[in-house]
Amino acid sequence: MAQSKRETERKYAAPAADDTSWLPDLTDVDGVASVVDRGTDDLDAVYYDTVDLRLAGASATLRRRTGGADAGWHLKLPLTGDSREEVHAPLSDVVPGELRDLMVSRTRGADVGPVVRIRTTRRRRELVDAEGTVLGELSVDAVDAESLLAGATRASWTELEVELAEDADPALLRAVDKRLRKNGVERLPGPSKLARALEETGVGAPRLPDVRAEEVVPGSAGDLLLGYVEKQVRTLVDLDPAVRRNLPDSVHQMRVTCRRLRSVLRSYRSVLDREATDPVRRELRWLAGELGAERDHEVLRERLSTQVEALPRELVLGPVAARLQAWHVTKSSEARTRTQDALASGRYLALLDALAELVARPPLRPKAARKPEDVAAKAVLKEYDRFAGRVTAALEPSPGADRDTALHQARKAAKKARYATEPALAALGKPVKRLGKRVQAVQKVLGEHQDSVVARHELRRLAVAAGTVGEAGFTWGLLYGQEQAAAGEQQRELPRVWARASEPGLRKAIGG
Repeated sequence: MAQSKRETERKYAAPAADDTSWLPDLTDVDGVASVVDRGTDDLDAVYYDTVDLRLAGASATLRRRTGGADAGWHLKLPLTGDSREEVHAPLSDVVPGELRDLMVSRTRGADVGPVVRIRTTRRRRELVDAEGTVLGELSVDAVDAESLLAGATRASWTELEVELAEDADPALLRAVDKRLRKNGVERLPGPSKLARALEETGVGAPRLPDVRAEEVVPGSAGDLLLGYVEKQVRTLVDLDPAVRRNLPDSVHQMRVTCRRLRSVLRSYRSVLDREATDPVRRELRWLAGELGAERDHEVLRERLSTQVEALPRELVLGPVAARLQAWHVTKSSEARTRTQDALASGRYLALLDALAELVARPPLRPKAARKPEDVAAKAVLKEYDRFAGRVTAALEPSPGADRDTALHQARKAAKKARYATEPALAALGKPVKRLGKRVQAVQKVLGEHQDSVVARHELRRLAVAAGTVGEAGFTWGLLYGQEQAAAGEQQRELPRVWARASEPGLRKAIGG
């Protein structure tokens, strides 16, 4: 079974591997008491990628390595700053299925094969504190790289790698960096051995489509929007492995990313042709819906469990907690299966291809070449007007099912209006940021109200199920009443937050 760890490291140019007299004494770095020689390892790694190097293009690497203490398959995925996540699987002759699944959002289902072989003679030293705890590792690597593609060439170099122990303070890495650079040891710009090997053996950089430089006018509305779209597509791709492993909040974040993309592609139809983007929007809606079952259950389960735990013991009549747990196990299993099935489907792979194509060959309309201020302001104000109409309509019905439905529609419109402000921030600045925050305040109230509507629906079902086997319904009714009161509170709060969001000055500052 695959295991993962966080890897935080920096690489430096090293003048020699055999003679390390150029290395400064690091025992004067705060926290480092000694530097312990751990000998030499001979490492042999074959790196795998698609024909057009999609993994490398997405800052990910897959290798099969022998030698050293962690021989096996390693999939490295980018995190923030100097960190990456390394997923390790046992040594085998073929790519482990679990790692293959974790690569899908980057490979988009394309086959992977050997591209580069890197042999490394690694001289290891450990940075140790006064209590004997290992803080990190310093390695001097003599590297020999060989292309495994047609026209194979070789390249050799020496580099220094400083890697933190998993729980070490990142400040140590900065302190070691400062000490090394003070002594003339320069940091390498490349992110990995693979990136350098691809360049120096003549394989080249990832051969991914890149037509933006020719088609998109720098500083234009198209440039502004595509920068935002590209960021959201990268976020979706990066979240895929986390969702597959069911990491906390990953499903929610992926669903929100789908909604952001879908909403912005609609709001900025004047920039990107809807004949190309509408099919993508439909598929994003499908994916968000499949993820929604799991996310909605997460929210509802946490809400109901918290409410039950908060009740005085004498008000909990019958096996309420046990019934809630049984409901959770059944629903969460069903929802998890739905998420996994979606990510394993050909439909999902087709969506990933469509998003890659959208970014690489954007279907630009004439307005894409215009100044971003005018285009962004018009898109934001148009979504705001739709949102305002929904809120006004929601405030008219008397409390009940019709108003609940209208408030839910207003909530969805609020999200669209807020998402429309996000690409516009770079062009419109503080005025659109202020409007976005006011709209978000309305969205939050409407979201709390909708959560109460959903909770009441599920509480009624739980109460009916309990009643059919003779269990007391008192507690379920009490929880229902609490949710009803909470909904009333949100409905009374709505006019206040709406008054702030609808101030004319907010729109006037944007250009409306």
